Amino acid sequence: MSVYVRKSARAKVRRRIRKKVEGTAERPRLAVHFSNKNVYAQLIDDVAGKTLVASSTKESGVDKEGANCESAARVGEVIAQRAKDAGIGQVVFDRGGFQYHGKVKALADAAREGGLEF
Repeated sequence: MSVYVRKSARAKVRRRIRKKVEGTAERPRLAVHFSNKNVYAQLIDDVAGKTLVASSTKESGVDKEGANCESAARVGEVIAQRAKDAGIGQVVFDRGGFQYHGKVKALADAAREGGLEF
C-alpha cells in the first residue's frame, strides 16, 4: 500500500469521525496526533475555535521523547493533569483517524487514569 493511499484513507476516516465528534466549552474534544517523532494532544472548544489545553513530547515538562507507547502515556497523564487544573472533567475523544490500538490506547488509558471521563 502506497503512502498516498494510506494518507487519503486516514483523511477519509478522520472526516467521518469529525462529523460526529464536536467539542464544547463544557466538554471539549481531546484530539490526538502522532508524527514519526512526537506525540501531540490538545483539548479543543470547537464552538469558540480555541485550544484550551495542550501537551506534547516536544515540551520540557514531558520527560519522554519519541512517538512510542510510553511517551503517549506520559502525554496522556500530563493532559489530564492540565485539564483538571483548568476545571475540565469530561471530554470527547477524537482519535484523529488513527486505530484505537497501541499509542492511541495508551494515551487514552493514561488520560482516564488521570481523571478525565470519556
